[in-house]
Amino acid sequence: MAAFKSFSLIFSALLLLLLSPFYFLASFNQHHHYYITNSFYPLDEHHHQIHLNLQNPQLFSHPLISSIHDSNSSSNGFLSISSKISNTTSINGFTIINSSNSATTDDGFIRDKTQKKKKNSLEKIEEGLARARARIREAIRTRTRILNSTSRKDKEDFMFISRGSIYRNPNAFYQSHIEMERRFKVWTYSEGELPLVHEGPVNNIYSTEGQFIDEMESEKSPFLAQHPDQAHVFFLPISVARVRRFVFKPEPFLPRNRLNRFVTDYIKVISSKYPYWNRSGGADHFMVSCHDWGPNISDGNPELFKNFIRVLCNANTSEGFRLERDVSLPEVNLPFGRLTLPQPNVPPSKRSILAFFAGRVHGKIRKILLKHWKEKDNEIRVYENLPEGLNYAKLMGLSKFCLCPSGWEVASPRVVESIFAGCVPVLISNSYVLPFSDVLDWNQFSIQIPVQKIPEIKVILKSISNSEYLKMQMRLKQVRRHFTLNRPAKRFDLFQMVLHSVWLRRLNIGLIS
Repeated sequence: MAAFKSFSLIFSALLLLLLSPFYFLASFNQHHHYYITNSFYPLDEHHHQIHLNLQNPQLFSHPLISSIHDSNSSSNGFLSISSKISNTTSINGFTIINSSNSATTDDGFIRDKTQKKKKNSLEKIEEGLARARARIREAIRTRTRILNSTSRKDKEDFMFISRGSIYRNPNAFYQSHIEMERRFKVWTYSEGELPLVHEGPVNNIYSTEGQFIDEMESEKSPFLAQHPDQAHVFFLPISVARVRRFVFKPEPFLPRNRLNRFVTDYIKVISSKYPYWNRSGGADHFMVSCHDWGPNISDGNPELFKNFIRVLCNANTSEGFRLERDVSLPEVNLPFGRLTLPQPNVPPSKRSILAFFAGRVHGKIRKILLKHWKEKDNEIRVYENLPEGLNYAKLMGLSKFCLCPSGWEVASPRVVESIFAGCVPVLISNSYVLPFSDVLDWNQFSIQIPVQKIPEIKVILKSISNSEYLKMQMRLKQVRRHFTLNRPAKRFDLFQMVLHSVWLRRLNIGLIS
């Protein structure tokens, strides 16, 4: 009997071994394309790992590494990425699919021994991205500049980046940005009609949503693809702020899931008209939203959006923001008709206020802050409503530190206002992923205080030495460039930093035929 059972087990194992290749080939022939994760990022100079902020360990953790997936399942008519495959190998820090007909080049990208001499557009894109990864790794390893161009402008920009402690790895960031400028192309879908698609608010607190859409629609950006086959990523120019204004305000009792239905319908249109969404499961597609409701686009349909890149002001990990896929968008409260914020040129020695905040009760954190500090201390100036005769921007310019507590949502325009005012931001939030934190080291130019330590704000700020404060204040001048809006966009400004964050996520995947 025991011998019979042993024979049965051996027979079953042999049968499974014989049939498994046919199962894999059937799956391969069904959908052709695979989505892989290249595990070589983020840009950090110490063993390429992001250091955790002990006060808020989620702030600077960017696991852009997930797993390898096979596009062999569908949900609601779209290809999705669900089941893992195991026939993989790590080459030079990123993952490839093993194949008897494939070989890896010195740059670390795949070449098929049986492929035709003429490559298709997707193969060219993937090989270009592999070269970019290799050059960035070289910059990380050697800490040297790897540039073909030696123009004066390039040298100035390289010096600007390389001398800054505000970066996790200056050389890697500079090389990555240069690679983005050389290669990165974005296709903006033309489907959809005004006012919900193709434009958004360009002033007030949702300005970065509309400004980004307008920049992509202006046809002046060097990153725009002339044909979708040239594109590395695909932009959905939907404005959540406009949907909120024109759909929900006239009908205030509409359920919020109508927003998800609207975006889902848009994806159905583009996925039926073009092949690009289905070949990646949406992993090379993104949209931008600064409205509080931005994360709600995924509600009720997580499978469809699980690979989609959401660029959000409301970058809250406790509400589903994914460090490895989503991008944190700065919130900038732009005055009407302007692109810049006030920049009071007050030297540190003339800043007589230790810390300043003014704002209404808006969420639990601000309620705690006002309870402990509202109009109770001459050095910690906290107001719910500014007394008549006091000027908000002027008070920021006279303050050493500016308190930036989250409201109902994690993002606050005070963070960028503080940077421009030369007032060191004091970040008080839970689960907020700060903008560009896969590149910028916020510890170098800001203070993070846990919510439970709000009563200790004065003690904490007083413990910072004058020399350290002066260093942080000087670093604000350097980081200001990355939060500046230009039209058209310029190198290293807010627009290009947002694109660079998307570029990093595209670098971290591969679409292999």
